[in-house]
Amino acid sequence: MVYLTRKAEFAASHYYNNPKFSAEENQRIFGKCNNPHGHGHNYTLEVTVKGKVNPQTGFVVDLKDLKETMNREVLDAMDHRFLNKEVPEFFDRIPTTENLAIVIWQRLEPKLKAAQLHRVRVYETPDLFADFYGEA
Repeated sequence: MVYLTRKAEFAASHYYNNPKFSAEENQRIFGKCNNPHGHGHNYTLEVTVKGKVNPQTGFVVDLKDLKETMNREVLDAMDHRFLNKEVPEFFDRIPTTENLAIVIWQRLEPKLKAAQLHRVRVYETPDLFADFYGEA
């Protein structure tokens, strides 16, 4: 079994709110992430696939095809978007990093033919501008 990972970056805004909680409880649990105007993050996405190497092509999957699938299913839909208002899966789901990883898995898994989805890793990346301005 061979494992391949493709990395991408995107930016998105969101807010955390559970309609079953009171305004006070949402504020207590989610803090500044409960701002209905949202706030943004830069995310790094790593998608790992696994499979056997095709002896005729030498590929588990053509990484160009994997990149195109990631772009179509994830980046085109989520990059520079307000997740709560522009991505249907988050109309009724809190767009935590955990839920973001689940949604990305659900979008990618049925689209992969040659390889099997093994792992989706999503993490927030440091805001380099904030670090730069913070030191100036």
